[in-house]
Amino acid sequence: MYDELIADGLIGTDEAGKGDLFGPLVCAACYIDTEILSSIPSTSIKDSKKLSDNRVKTLAISVKNVCPHNIIIIGPEKYNQLYPKMKNLHRLLAWGHAKAIENLLSKVDCHNVLTDKFADERFVKSALQKKGKEVNLIQQTKAEANLAVAAASILARDEFLKRLESLSIQFKIHLHPGAGAPTDQALLEFIKRHGRDKLHLVAKTHFRNIKKMSSVSYTH
Repeated sequence: MYDELIADGLIGTDEAGKGDLFGPLVCAACYIDTEILSSIPSTSIKDSKKLSDNRVKTLAISVKNVCPHNIIIIGPEKYNQLYPKMKNLHRLLAWGHAKAIENLLSKVDCHNVLTDKFADERFVKSALQKKGKEVNLIQQTKAEANLAVAAASILARDEFLKRLESLSIQFKIHLHPGAGAPTDQALLEFIKRHGRDKLHLVAKTHFRNIKKMSSVSYTH
């Protein structure tokens, strides 16, 4: 998908953490051209959702060593400040993608950018600044099939995992990725140890998991 654009240089973007209760929202932009293509394990690079966490960590090292990139981290506390203002996750994602694109364009001369298609593709276009508005922005569903976007997804996921682990160490609780049953258990344990008033430091507080906990009794 759009692999022919890599010959002229292509920036791909992707994100991690948007469906995870705990941890940050991370947006990454990664540049690949023909020269870089010969220096990375291209056959191993794929959408991070199809890779184990250990494999993501290993591949992220390889990508960072050879690919110009930029990573935007919106930690839980900042996320919880921005979400009510933007009133839409897609707007927040678009801001993160646009910021990563703008920052990377200050390092590389690139005319094509490929990103996943948002609910309203105008979000990313409107969030781009001067440099970004000059590029050919392509928004495509399942853009992770492209190597540049897949590489960006690996960088985003790797950074998300690092930040989640750091929060787990800081608060001495294993904060699970995702938003399923293990996450609910970690959420209950966090509330017992640290109280609800600290949740904004580790979790995205608009998630339904937290609303469900409002009726749960606990001892703090």
